[in-house]
Amino acid sequence: MERRDFLKGAALCALFAGLPGTLRGAGVSAENETGEPDLVAVRGEDPAAMFDRGIAEFGGIGAFVKRGQKVLIKPNIGWDQPPEMAANTNPDLIRHMVELCLKAGAAEVAVFDNSCDNWVNSYRRSGIRDAVEGAGGVMVSGKQESDYREVEIPGAVKMRRARVHRLVLDSDVFFNVPILKHHGGALLTCAMKNFMGIVWDRGFMHKNDLQQCIADASLIRRPDLNIVDAYRVMRTGGPRGNAGSEIKLMKSLLLSRDIVAVDTAAARLIGFDPAAVGHIGNAERLGLGTTQLDKIQIRKLV
Repeated sequence: MERRDFLKGAALCALFAGLPGTLRGAGVSAENETGEPDLVAVRGEDPAAMFDRGIAEFGGIGAFVKRGQKVLIKPNIGWDQPPEMAANTNPDLIRHMVELCLKAGAAEVAVFDNSCDNWVNSYRRSGIRDAVEGAGGVMVSGKQESDYREVEIPGAVKMRRARVHRLVLDSDVFFNVPILKHHGGALLTCAMKNFMGIVWDRGFMHKNDLQQCIADASLIRRPDLNIVDAYRVMRTGGPRGNAGSEIKLMKSLLLSRDIVAVDTAAARLIGFDPAAVGHIGNAERLGLGTTQLDKIQIRKLV
């Protein structure tokens, strides 16, 4: 083994050193262990291949998508920025997910976000519109107010009602696919923060205890799986990014049904203290998941 390859392998292992769990190499399949993990952390060179390895630990795409079902994939498409800025979810990951869902027999795979920048420009420049439509999926505007229905949010503390996009309420399968990055107000953008793009009135959240409202919004519907894109990570200058933003190539992916656990792991991965991210603790108190990563089963694939 060349020295540079050894150092590369050591760096990959060091990246996940802050996460408890079992470290496995690329040659070990999910069939060698019994039981579904609570969280999977993957390192690799290709987002599509990383997703294949990660979803295999949960039984494959067929464990989530059945023939004739309608699937929602909810990425972060908030900003009129190109993929290299790491402001939006990786389009290669979204393309592959759409393809897999359709191959599994999905009747429709829809993708949307209530963008912060102009939605047409954000969909185009992020690369997600072309990725989705090229794979046979449907891009849906998040800016049609008539697509939102008011619902009660049982258990919420601050945001007890909200107008929520019809795709979240009506789809059979819901994949939450945020990008991991810094946020100037909430500190962390990840799985829970991505829920701000499913409601019509984000302004209410900003004005009424943002950290609690993010946790409250996560009660609206539990995703069938949270898939955190940490391939390119904006560590500073988020959420939109600017010329001075620190962009780190981390080549990582996190998957979990537990939205609190995956945000906790993501905070550690980016180098933030999970205790400093208010909505993580708030969501744990609402019963949405756990921050105690040493108490759950984590598989790390490098």
